Amino acid sequence: MSAIKKVVLTDKAPPPIKGVYNQAIIANGTVYCSGQIAVDPATGKVVEGDVQAHTHQIIKNLTAVLEAAGTSIDNVVKVNIFIADLKDFKAMNEVYMQYWGETKPARSCVQAQPPLPGLPVEIECIAVLP
Repeated sequence: MSAIKKVVLTDKAPPPIKGVYNQAIIANGTVYCSGQIAVDPATGKVVEGDVQAHTHQIIKNLTAVLEAAGTSIDNVVKVNIFIADLKDFKAMNEVYMQYWGETKPARSCVQAQPPLPGLPVEIECIAVLP
């Protein structure tokens, strides 16, 4: 028996590449969010600024996807971060720590180049439905 999967799509986050992936999938009470980069959904352009500006926009995008799925950032249980340069790790964490309340989710952070050259960070997450 296969799992029932529901696609999540909101215009409050950057649109996914059609036919390649979805913003998120809900399966068995869990929301699997695709990686987000710092694209402003209103303009379709990458935000200007450093890794902190990018991290804020990414978490804003993830929050919009989670809300469209019927959950919230407070229900995130796992975060995966892909950071282009480890010299940005501390600055990214300064922003990251402002989110997810007192109980932070499990997390991995690896050095990897996000999909477009020049992007400092990409973040994906997994959340549960309330």
